[in-house]
Amino acid sequence: MSPTEKSAVREAVSNVSRAGKPTLKTIAEMTGLAITTVSRALGNAPQISESTRRRVHAVAAEIGYLPDRAAQRLKTGRTNVISVLLDPHEEILGFGTSIMHGLARALQATSYHLIVTPNFLDGSNVDAVNYIIRNGMADGLIFSRTEPFDPRVRLLLENGFPFVTHGRTEFSTPHAFVDYDNFAFAYEATKRLIAKGRRKVTIILPPRRLTFHQYMLHGFMTAVREAGVAYEIPETLDLDSPADMIRDHVRRRSAEPDPPDGYTCPGEVSALATITGMSDNGLTLCAEYDIVAKQTSRLLSQIQPKVETIYEDLPAAGEAMGRLLLRRIAGENAEDLTMLLGPQFGFPTP
Repeated sequence: MSPTEKSAVREAVSNVSRAGKPTLKTIAEMTGLAITTVSRALGNAPQISESTRRRVHAVAAEIGYLPDRAAQRLKTGRTNVISVLLDPHEEILGFGTSIMHGLARALQATSYHLIVTPNFLDGSNVDAVNYIIRNGMADGLIFSRTEPFDPRVRLLLENGFPFVTHGRTEFSTPHAFVDYDNFAFAYEATKRLIAKGRRKVTIILPPRRLTFHQYMLHGFMTAVREAGVAYEIPETLDLDSPADMIRDHVRRRSAEPDPPDGYTCPGEVSALATITGMSDNGLTLCAEYDIVAKQTSRLLSQIQPKVETIYEDLPAAGEAMGRLLLRRIAGENAEDLTMLLGPQFGFPTP
């Protein structure tokens, strides 16, 4: 903007603060453009020159203009809202924050807003999904912790509602998803324990009802069978078990005959709980036992640098889901909107 325009914007901001919410008319008066031109520029219509679009967007940002979502919905049938169902589980440190950070990156240059709904661990929140569909509360939906025949996915497919899952299902009808390769994680983690000379390995798995339980189990068992080593899988623990339950189990089991000495942990919390349980019995990491853990933050490496880790990039997953959902809302075929993210060995540079 020119100095004259900037001065006009500053004066307009002062006037807007006294008069109330800025409107399209406010921007039109400030730029000398017609209201219809302003509206089309804010919508990035290709018929409007790039310089005009940039100028209108700059003025809108300066005065804090926000479109009337109710009016937009009447005009376009769109809400400009993406709804996210997030899980409050404690195993994956910063899961919600990391996913939202990635989603925000994907949506920052768009008109979409994020609305978050908690998705509790003991259910798949079908009612929340049904409410969003029936009441047209969003243009698209993102959620995680999928089941092989997830009722949320079935409902969304039946209604033709755009969505992207963090995780896969076993439906024959394709749908958009972003997933982490949990087979590769469990396989590589277990192989690393075996390479360290561990004679008996174990793993803490996700709950059986979740799809990635089978991928992680398959990866673990493939590594075990290839090497021919002993193993055990706890029947009373899973990814959602509280940290104190994991600690107590490890402490009790390590004091019994023939305990495991190699642990594949699906997250930082279970790794720290395992270390505490072993330490309670006087056992030393990298001496009497080893751990390979999935890491999603820098916490574990800072607290226990001797734990070998394999990284899952949750912000990248969030950004990928956001970009795929925008393409799905635009009408792209679901079978072309899938992504499997591989494990990373070493934390990425900030």
